[in-house]
Amino acid sequence: MTGAGSASPAAPGLAAAAARALALIETGTTVGLGSGRAASTFIRALGERVRAGDLSVRAVASSEASAKLAQSYGIPLVTIEEDTELSLIVDGADEVTPAPELGLIKGRGGALVRERILTAASARQVILVGPEKLVQHLGETGPIPVEVIPVGRGLAARRLRALGLTPTVRQAAGGRPREAAGLGDPFVSDNGNLTLDCTLPAPLSDGRAARALEAAIRAIPGVVDTGLFLGTAERVIVGHDDGRVEVLLSAAARTAGGAS
Repeated sequence: MTGAGSASPAAPGLAAAAARALALIETGTTVGLGSGRAASTFIRALGERVRAGDLSVRAVASSEASAKLAQSYGIPLVTIEEDTELSLIVDGADEVTPAPELGLIKGRGGALVRERILTAASARQVILVGPEKLVQHLGETGPIPVEVIPVGRGLAARRLRALGLTPTVRQAAGGRPREAAGLGDPFVSDNGNLTLDCTLPAPLSDGRAARALEAAIRAIPGVVDTGLFLGTAERVIVGHDDGRVEVLLSAAARTAGGAS
């Protein structure tokens, strides 16, 4: 992770989406920080406001990389305790289906378990994406990540294949390629677990199919979590390279009149 001062400029679309998300942050609140490119763009924007004295917030980070970036801007970090209440989490996603369903695939960056915990602890989940992340059906652009404890890898892979998926152990960036008799250098999450990237035979037909698959994967012993985030997003902020921003709302947010 590069330091705050040496970070490359954010893509215009993500910068615009991050600016819109900042308008949702109130001083004195505790904010969840996701992981990945979109979340990092938001962390830098939030950090500039904190440095300038415009906002006073605390934050909980979903990954070690996000924690380091937040600390480089002087954003105070806390851990989730029994009485910790997060006003919202701002994060990215790998795929987003149309509103009002807003089904998500997350975790291709490797932080899905902690992102799930922060999402559950937050009153709202706000997702920042570019238009290239919008899909009609989940699984259109890549696999569903599944985090598993190392001892459960073999059983989990067998059960995932029985569900019609093709699991592949994620490799560490720059690591040795997978060898016939071993794992090569597998990617290890901040939790010490492995990730099985599960390719679908075809994109999921609808939300019902996604929920059924999520339940089946979660039932496998050794599975910690999946990258299917269904019914969690309150809104998705889509930033375009020309600076335009569109806000996609969940059914609950539409009912509550949450278009701000």
